[in-house]
Amino acid sequence: MSDPNIVNSGLSRKITVEGHDYQIEIYRLEGEAAWTLEVVDRQGMSTVWDEPFKSDAEALAEVMSAIEREGAAAFREDANVIPFPKV
Repeated sequence: MSDPNIVNSGLSRKITVEGHDYQIEIYRLEGEAAWTLEVVDRQGMSTVWDEPFKSDAEALAEVMSAIEREGAAAFREDANVIPFPKV
């Protein structure tokens, strides 16, 4: 059995928020209805929404709303990063 294909939304895009570049990725598995929303920064750090969306337009509206409310801080996880101890 082969892996399912990934369907990328035409609404996926690159954006710049407060001088930081991000790639908004909206995708779903072929044959599935629910869409996944992911935002990737220049360093490859990824923020993925836990809940799927009914449509790609709904996913885009959510990320744009997060940007409007929180700016670039919506995608920074600085406070949640726990550094590994140096040996």
